[in-house]
Amino acid sequence: MTQVSWQEMLRVFGRIGLMSFGGPAAQIAVMHRELVEERPWLDEESFLRGLSFCMLLPGPEAMQLCTYTGWRLRGLLGGLLAGLLFVLPGAFVIATLVWLYVQFGTLPGVQAAFLGVKAAVVVIVLQALWRLSHKALKRGRDWLLALFGFVGLFLLGLPFPLVILSAGAIGLLWPDKASTQLNSQSSAPHRNPLPVVLLWSAIWLTPLVLLSLFGFEFLADIGWFFAKLAVVSFGGAYAVLAYISQTVVEQHGWITAGEMIDALGLAETTPGPLILVTQFVAMLSGLKAGGFPLFLAAGATALWATFAPCFLWIFAAAPYVERLAGLPRLGAALKAITATVTGVILNLMTWFMLHVLFQRVTDLSLGPLSFSWPEVSSLDLPAFSLVLLAPLLAWLLKGRMVWLLAAMSIVGFVLVPVLQGL
Repeated sequence: MTQVSWQEMLRVFGRIGLMSFGGPAAQIAVMHRELVEERPWLDEESFLRGLSFCMLLPGPEAMQLCTYTGWRLRGLLGGLLAGLLFVLPGAFVIATLVWLYVQFGTLPGVQAAFLGVKAAVVVIVLQALWRLSHKALKRGRDWLLALFGFVGLFLLGLPFPLVILSAGAIGLLWPDKASTQLNSQSSAPHRNPLPVVLLWSAIWLTPLVLLSLFGFEFLADIGWFFAKLAVVSFGGAYAVLAYISQTVVEQHGWITAGEMIDALGLAETTPGPLILVTQFVAMLSGLKAGGFPLFLAAGATALWATFAPCFLWIFAAAPYVERLAGLPRLGAALKAITATVTGVILNLMTWFMLHVLFQRVTDLSLGPLSFSWPEVSSLDLPAFSLVLLAPLLAWLLKGRMVWLLAAMSIVGFVLVPVLQGL
């Protein structure tokens, strides 16, 4: 493998971080072009093994793949550099957007533009659901797992971690025939990963423990919530957004449903992993709770709790990639989780649709069932019109997310005042 200088690492991974728009598929394509096609830093087989490994991990797979390739090239410091350069440009943009959102988000024209963004978000999530369902739902068992994911969250109100861990257990204990035929010929290296696990676990969790011990209750709540999320966030950002949305809106009351949808729309426009929406939620919550100092502290806490474990997973398990990528039962667990995530994303889309289209949504309980239900009379006609228009624009723009968000914000700015005047 080619020896890479630190100057080259900084230049190439910095460019990857700045160009990482469009979600994990587009981000992985950028990395493949930069690291495999344009320079001989990694061969195709090593890149794909690394990708398979990162897909087995909780957290943003594109950021972890970037960290893994940095580790392959220059060890621990290389992994740190690559991972940080992937996250920090987007984190800076998110911080700026939150501040601008708070300053100008209440203006009527801005609210109209954001209604267009919310309609675009519904379409973006629908596209993600469509793509994932074609890949993940191939047999009756997969459809049943997807149904389990939707019913468990939307109708039964089961905790998201329980749903994901249950799906993984099903795949682990009852793998399908295709998974049991997989075989890994590689053996793990003879080294003890425990010191690395203990070190990075301490780096990750010590700040959160200190926040709890010294009475910073709000920051501790932010940190522990996103730390728990980091452990169970299989299946990409869309899978955990429903859990984030329902917890921060309905349980903690940190932000409103409308603000949560705005957060996702703005996070879609920034470089870096979509899970940076956690930083948006934390900073907006902090600004509401305690002004500018808490705005900065909450954002830093969310970033730490969300991304520090990504380095833990990579540095502890990277030497074992050759073996882990081919373990049959682990692969079966991932397949089961991926199928269940389809139902989780359907729940997210339903939650978004209800809160975009209706001004009043109530919680109903029928025996063991507990679910959200809209007041039909509160249908928002401008929002309904924009949601109908968004798929057409998405088709015309060939699915380009950033362009769709920009176009729908302009359409909302122009069309909403007209529709409200009818």
